[in-house]
Amino acid sequence: MNNKISSVSKIFLLIAAAGLVMVLYTPIWRIDLDAPQYPEGLRLTIYAKGLRGNVDIINGLNHYIGMKTLHSEDFFEFKVLPPIIIFFALAFILTAFLGKRKWLYTLFSTFVLFGVVAMIDFWRWEYDYGHNLNPDAAIIVPGMAYQPPLIGFKQLLNFGAYSIPDIGGWIFIGVGALLLFLVIKEWRTYKKNKSLISRPNFAVMLIGVLFLSSCSTKPEPIIAGKDNCTFCKMTISDNRYGAELITTKGKVYKFDDSHCLLSFLQTKEVAEKNIATVYFTDFTGQHNLINADVALLFQSNAVKGPMNGNIAAFSNMDSMKKMKDQNDGLVVEWKQLKK
Repeated sequence: MNNKISSVSKIFLLIAAAGLVMVLYTPIWRIDLDAPQYPEGLRLTIYAKGLRGNVDIINGLNHYIGMKTLHSEDFFEFKVLPPIIIFFALAFILTAFLGKRKWLYTLFSTFVLFGVVAMIDFWRWEYDYGHNLNPDAAIIVPGMAYQPPLIGFKQLLNFGAYSIPDIGGWIFIGVGALLLFLVIKEWRTYKKNKSLISRPNFAVMLIGVLFLSSCSTKPEPIIAGKDNCTFCKMTISDNRYGAELITTKGKVYKFDDSHCLLSFLQTKEVAEKNIATVYFTDFTGQHNLINADVALLFQSNAVKGPMNGNIAAFSNMDSMKKMKDQNDGLVVEWKQLKK
């Protein structure tokens, strides 16, 4: 079964890879602190490579309540995060290049796992800084911890702390959502194709029957005295002049001579594209049906069919030559007659 992903999915994977590269240069997360003494607020911004924002002011405040000061070099995460982001960007590109569904599923699982581990690590970091306080701090509130919220709002003494994704974080979330969409899209396509393939007995048999029906263009014998002409509705009385038309779907139309056949074609009841084969009755012998494209057709006023058609068809040159030697007329082809 085809394991390829669609071209649209490949394009989205490349777009996602470009988005991950942007994460290297945009803030991923931010923690905002609001308090009366800081009407403009304080902000701690987290990038892939370090901390920015009002780091020094926040460190000064943390000193009074016994929290550790924040320094980018103290976090191993800032050393491993950029290579991880680059790794995922290359993984997205590689998945698009390989175009395999299993690689897409693996990429999604790995990306989700990384997101879960990253959030757990972020919570662990917040817990450590909010709970491991210096017992000799200037301000000690018994039982008080200063862990910022993982996401959302939390009141910490007279400070309101907001923890939310920043531009890079929203890009990460968008990439994850896009990846989930591609996984669902490709999985649904796979299930649909599998469903079609898992029912070969019905589908293949139906297609086979339709194919055989549409290709069953063998002529039916014209029975004089029983079959009726499709055009004039009269009973066919003389097999020597009969004709037959078969559609691509296998429907048979019988005629008592060439005049009725040509008149029927002019009605356009059966479109040219739906005509599979036309036959003429052999004027001699057992009056077998001959494909009009190979039949030897003799046109003469001496040939009088039931409806005054003036065509006699032959399967061999000797029979036609004998007829021609006895009567004035022309040897014609089927493509000339039907014009």
